[in-house]
Amino acid sequence: MNRISRAFENQKAFIAFVTGGDPDLETTEALIPQMAAAGADLIEIGIPFSDPIAEGIVIQAADERALSAGTTTDKLFDMVKRVRGKVDVPLVFMTYINPVYTYGTDKFAKRCAECGIDGMIIPDVPFEEREEVSGACEAAGVELISMIAPTSHERIDRIAKQAKGFLYCVSSLGVTGVRSRITTNIKDMVDRVKAVSDIPCAIGFGISTPEQAREMAAVSDGAIVGSAIVRIIAQHGKDCIEPVCRYIRDMKAAVLAV
Repeated sequence: MNRISRAFENQKAFIAFVTGGDPDLETTEALIPQMAAAGADLIEIGIPFSDPIAEGIVIQAADERALSAGTTTDKLFDMVKRVRGKVDVPLVFMTYINPVYTYGTDKFAKRCAECGIDGMIIPDVPFEEREEVSGACEAAGVELISMIAPTSHERIDRIAKQAKGFLYCVSSLGVTGVRSRITTNIKDMVDRVKAVSDIPCAIGFGISTPEQAREMAAVSDGAIVGSAIVRIIAQHGKDCIEPVCRYIRDMKAAVLAV
């Protein structure tokens, strides 16, 4: 059983996102092991990119801070390799196809495997075009994680049958960001997946409060939180570790309370 599968084994998973290099690489490197210790079952690391089309203003600003601090893909690989020696939770890169192409798809996937990355999420690669990267991922032993959205409809069955790692279920239309209410019928989306596959389903986009996390975990296999964590980092900068970990402990407790 790989690390991603273990994250969902016999429990609801809490998945936390952090932008790599925000506010700087040293802080990210110190933060990730503490996030795992605080209860994050899987950690997504965003590769900062100048045109993150799926992201709202909070993560866009984090990307800008990270790039301004000199973060590069190679530096992130090196940082993850050091972190991997300290944590056993799965680590997943959230990136866009442009940085992967620029780096070289095969080379990128191999570096992921070498440094201990377990999976990749690439929001701007549609399911129908996954062959652009899936071969390189399979060769390297890195899971290419698929996404479904409220508009996926008849595509959900096809995506679920071929999904790897876990299925990232987008709760709301639009870009990432905190939402006061999540109105999508998530249960119907998850039920449709479960009818054809036993792949774990985790809900992301818009979750920020323990109440929302508990609601989403009640109808799925886990909750994903990004913008709310990135916002804490923006507020506290290099002193973000304790407030982020306090938040993660509260969110993990909510997910486990289901």
